Amino acid sequence: MLVISPALCILGGIAMSEMIHTSFDVIVAPTAAYMQGAIARRGRVFAHHKLISVGMVCALCGLLFMYATHCTWVTSLAYSSPSVVLQARRGPNPIIFDDFREAYQWLYHNTEQEDKVLSWWDYGYQMTGMGNKTVIVDNNTRNNTHIATVGLVLASDEEHAYQIARRLDVKYLLVVFGGLIGYSSDDINKFLWMVRISGGIYPRVVESNYYTTRGYYGVDENLSSTMKNCMMYKMCYYRFEQASPQGQDRSRNARIGHTGFKFKYFEEAFTTEHWMVRIYRLKDIDGINRYTNDV
Repeated sequence: MLVISPALCILGGIAMSEMIHTSFDVIVAPTAAYMQGAIARRGRVFAHHKLISVGMVCALCGLLFMYATHCTWVTSLAYSSPSVVLQARRGPNPIIFDDFREAYQWLYHNTEQEDKVLSWWDYGYQMTGMGNKTVIVDNNTRNNTHIATVGLVLASDEEHAYQIARRLDVKYLLVVFGGLIGYSSDDINKFLWMVRISGGIYPRVVESNYYTTRGYYGVDENLSSTMKNCMMYKMCYYRFEQASPQGQDRSRNARIGHTGFKFKYFEEAFTTEHWMVRIYRLKDIDGINRYTNDV
């Protein structure tokens, strides 16, 4: 779609131009020139050709007008609510979710300029541009090991994640969580890709360990101990019972299987209004091997 679309647009434009040009040639052609020396029947056929050409021009103009209207409508939906500012509707009134910008502004105003932030690569450019922060991976990262290392931190338990983060000189960890508002493009739904990429570099990360005891990927009461103790689960669902007393994850339509846990090496630094972006700070704890051999 990305590569061939420009060529198809050009070919479509050439086709429309040729059809309209040919139809106009028939319409503006002098009838007398075609009638000279011809029988009446041929004259009637030529009149039909003109009528068809007029209909063709009208149809093509209508199609182009509808296409422009459709493109404007699609653009208003796709680009008026970019990935930084989301919009949903509850009845006739739109609801604006400005959590991304809120989180990036917090990073900009409440952290040191040299502080590094670890998150999945999807948000790298946004944090660099809007939060003025150095990130471990971004949308242009081509080194698969770097991406796998980020996945390893999010897929590891708290102690191992802390050791790796300290070696990477990371001060903050950021996750995107949509369980409270039903935002489906959050990090929990992307997590299996993080595990798979990480497992390609670090064999100890095994995808099946993150499945529930019944063999599917989920966060309900059947979740595995590996999933329950990994940083991704903890950072997303920390204090979730306070925001949702029933522990209902609206994005996955499930009641989470583990609540009430606490952090030892990390602390919550900031959570946005709708809990879409959660930022955690590494504690400065002595006695942790900063230069672990985990990575």
